[in-house]
Amino acid sequence: MTADAKRVITLLHNGVIVTMDPDTRVFQTGGILIDGDIISKIGHSSDLLDQFKDHAHEIIDLEGKILLPGFINTHVHTSQQLGRGIADDVDLMTWLHQRIWPYEANMTKEDSYISTLLCGIELIRSGVTCFAEAGGQHVSEMARAVEVLGLRACLAQSTMDSGQGLPGNWALHTTDYCIQSQKQLYSKHHDTADGRIRIWLGIRQIMNATDKLLIDTRDTAKELKTGIHMHVAEIPYENQLVVDTREVDHGTVTYLEKINFLQGNLLAAHSVWVSEAEIDLLSKAEVKVSHCPAAAMRMLGFAPIKEMMDSGICVSLGTDGAPSNNRMSIVDEMYLASLVNKGREAYIKGTTDPTALPAETILKMATINGAKSVLWDNEIGSLQIRKKADLIIVDPFSWSMVPVNDCISSLVYSMRTENIESVMCNGLWVMKNRKILTVNEGDVLLSAKKASNELLKRAGIVIPNRMNVI
Repeated sequence: MTADAKRVITLLHNGVIVTMDPDTRVFQTGGILIDGDIISKIGHSSDLLDQFKDHAHEIIDLEGKILLPGFINTHVHTSQQLGRGIADDVDLMTWLHQRIWPYEANMTKEDSYISTLLCGIELIRSGVTCFAEAGGQHVSEMARAVEVLGLRACLAQSTMDSGQGLPGNWALHTTDYCIQSQKQLYSKHHDTADGRIRIWLGIRQIMNATDKLLIDTRDTAKELKTGIHMHVAEIPYENQLVVDTREVDHGTVTYLEKINFLQGNLLAAHSVWVSEAEIDLLSKAEVKVSHCPAAAMRMLGFAPIKEMMDSGICVSLGTDGAPSNNRMSIVDEMYLASLVNKGREAYIKGTTDPTALPAETILKMATINGAKSVLWDNEIGSLQIRKKADLIIVDPFSWSMVPVNDCISSLVYSMRTENIESVMCNGLWVMKNRKILTVNEGDVLLSAKKASNELLKRAGIVIPNRMNVI
């Protein structure tokens, strides 16, 4: 951010302010004052107008619209965006070995840059101001795109040093290479882009990680004081392989606890196939879990989210990547998360429980729990004085949300991405009045279409016809 930008004072007033602060305050007619990239005041609209209308450089009348903290997507593969639709309706191992790995292994640096830009546009339009990259290639190009987009991100490399089905160039990666390459990324990109980029360590999954990689990653993350992003307990096959090869009685979580890998800086994606005992292990270690309901329903199963939250685990929301979801909308994930977990309760208990994961819990998962999951809750995740100005404006005056009889439930059950009107990250507008300000959206779409066609040809991926195409 430039020195001039830091001096801009913005006053937003006459809106519904959903703070997501520890007291869950909602100002029915509220206002917020932003000084540079920091929230300096929150309160009733009339009070803020009286005090600061003569000092603000920009005054915005929200006209009854809803202002929220920016959403946080805690599990997304930005480098997979060019692969949307290439692996629909296939099993996980086919998805991985025959579609996604060939796709990722043939990506160029420019592909990764374009893919992240394309993904970023969709994230912004769904109200996301911060995301956790789940692991991909060419992290430096992800960082370049994030800087341009104006978003906040925890970026991680897709890291593997063993396992079946790896593309040839990946199979050559030693454990030392995996660790050193990530240290170099940390040195180059951590805390760059005005502090919006952080570098995490990545483990793709336990089936592609030696014990040495797991332990060295654990120790390196402690040394660098950063987080670890890992796919955990995705499918029964994974747990069975761990039981067969690593001499434990259940699966991935049990083994990770055995080697002291379960710690508060671990973001465990999916965590679908976990036992009651393993939920207790995750809770005691303060591991964070990213719940991706659409991707889980599609390929993995139904994660025991209510049980996790009841045990005190911090659960947030993610979309996963385009080839496993197609929709990078955290708005959709909020809706699905509540309904799917209500349905799961009925299936397990034989009786319905409409109170499972209510709207206020879902909003918490998408905001402050997301911030805790990416170890950034001291600065983001809620609208509070001295926190960063990461926020979104929701326009509820549309066919999809009117009438708004219950503001909080409407945000979860009625809101669409089209209701996201404006997005601010780090005190700067990245979308205003539904126009992306940081990149030329049309140019990105054209570049993405061309890059995707060329990438699929290089990877030898052919999508079979589903119907009689003539």
